[in-house]
Amino acid sequence: MTATIPTQTPPQIIYPEDDGNPMSENTKQFQLIMKIQGGIDALFKDNENVFVAGDLLWYPIEKDDKTRQAPDTMVVFGRPKGDRGSYQQWLEDNIAPQVVFEILSPGNRMGALFKLFNFYQDYGVEEYYVYSPEDNELIGWLRSDGKLNYIELMEGWVSPRLQTRFETASGELEIYQPDGQKFLSYVELSRQKELAQQQMELAQQKADRLSAKLREMGINPDEL
Repeated sequence: MTATIPTQTPPQIIYPEDDGNPMSENTKQFQLIMKIQGGIDALFKDNENVFVAGDLLWYPIEKDDKTRQAPDTMVVFGRPKGDRGSYQQWLEDNIAPQVVFEILSPGNRMGALFKLFNFYQDYGVEEYYVYSPEDNELIGWLRSDGKLNYIELMEGWVSPRLQTRFETASGELEIYQPDGQKFLSYVELSRQKELAQQQMELAQQKADRLSAKLREMGINPDEL
C-alpha cells in the first residue's frame, strides 16, 4: 500500500500595517507632515491617478515582509487614489513612489537616516527631500543615471514631478504651488476662509447701503 504524502500549504505572509514607530515625535513635525501631505493631495485633487499618503508602510518586494519603510509623505504617479492599509508595490503595477519627504525630529540618528537613503536609492524613488525644522535646513536628491544625486541648491528649487517651489528664507519651510499659492495648514486655511467671508459680508453691506440710498432718491436699483 502506497502512503499518501499530504501536500503542505505554504504559510500566508502577513504584511503588517503598523511598524510600531510613531508618526512624529513633536507637534511641529506632525503639523508639517500634515501640511505637506494635505497640500500635495489638494494640488492633485482632480487627478485620479496620483496617490498621496502619509506614514504608510511601503513594501517593495513580494513575499518579503521585512523590507519596508513608512515615508512621512509619499507621492505615486500612475496609481489611483483610494484607501490602503499599506502600499504593496507588486499590487500597484510595480510602480514605486516617485517623490518622498521625511521631516526630521531631534531624535533622528545618522544611522537611521543613512538606512533611509539607501532604501529610497535602492527601490527607485526619483525625488527625496529631507527637512529639519530645528535647523530650518532642507536637503534633497534627484535621481539621474540610476542613482539619487545631491541637489546643490535647494532654495527656490522646483520639484520636477510636483512643480512645487521650496523656500526656507522666512525661517521655516514654505512650499508654493505652480500658481504661486502657498501650502497652508488647516488653521491658516480656516482663517483665510473667515477673512474671505468677512470681506463678502462687508461688500454686501456696502451694496445694501447703496441700494437704500438710491431708493431714497426715487431710483429702483433693480432696474439699473
